[in-house]
Amino acid sequence: MPAATALSRLLPKPPLWMKPPPWVAMYHSITDTADDPYRVTVSPVRFARQLHWLGDRGLRGVSVRELLAATAEGRAKGLVGLTFDDGYADFFDSALPLLRRHGFTATVYVLPGRLGGENTWDTEGPRKRLLTEDGIRRIAEAGMEVGSHGLTHVSLTEADDTELAAQTRQSRELLEEMTGTTVEGFCYPYGKVDPRVIHAVRKAGYRYGCAIDPGPHTGTYALPRVHIGEDDTSWRLTAKRLLHPLRRRHPADLLPARYRPAVVGAS
Repeated sequence: MPAATALSRLLPKPPLWMKPPPWVAMYHSITDTADDPYRVTVSPVRFARQLHWLGDRGLRGVSVRELLAATAEGRAKGLVGLTFDDGYADFFDSALPLLRRHGFTATVYVLPGRLGGENTWDTEGPRKRLLTEDGIRRIAEAGMEVGSHGLTHVSLTEADDTELAAQTRQSRELLEEMTGTTVEGFCYPYGKVDPRVIHAVRKAGYRYGCAIDPGPHTGTYALPRVHIGEDDTSWRLTAKRLLHPLRRRHPADLLPARYRPAVVGAS
């Protein structure tokens, strides 16, 4: 019996009304990993192998927008959300060609307040270029989902109400002007989220929000994600996929309405 099958049989089964959240992988930069103190970089070679790992198992990488739509319709089996935070310019040159080769899509969360700038929020490590307006537009035209990462990559849980509104609402307006499409997704900088921030994201018109490990806030506006790094070989990816159901049970708001139990919906 394959090790992966044996391990899966040992995992506890969730109640029928509580499904694990969709599996969403979190990437950042796809480039050389020689200087990577924050472990946010994956080399193009490793990234290509990780995409092959998905394809070899009959899995398809898609944007979060597509993943949530499929989940709501009960057809998400075999789909994996692929996300890229910070809007690094290397997505266009390194990640996009590999995604297209596999027929995959992804969501890129960008910073319209730092167009063509650098990752100055990182005090250590190399300076990396961010996408320009033209780069963002071309990514959208290539079939990728463009989402907001705020205007300038600040911790929203520490922002006052005025700044919070600008980081959420204004960033969405700017991106919709650039791409000519509706921006549905928001990604919380640093993964930091609380009820006030979630409310601001909903009020700004987004349809979902991505976090990292949102704890009790897990839901459509605080989706947990799995960090994928340079060290994630096939064995590590297999373990992360199998253990994902244990990390978080999402509440009923991620389930199609007909599968929501009355007791959960009333809570």
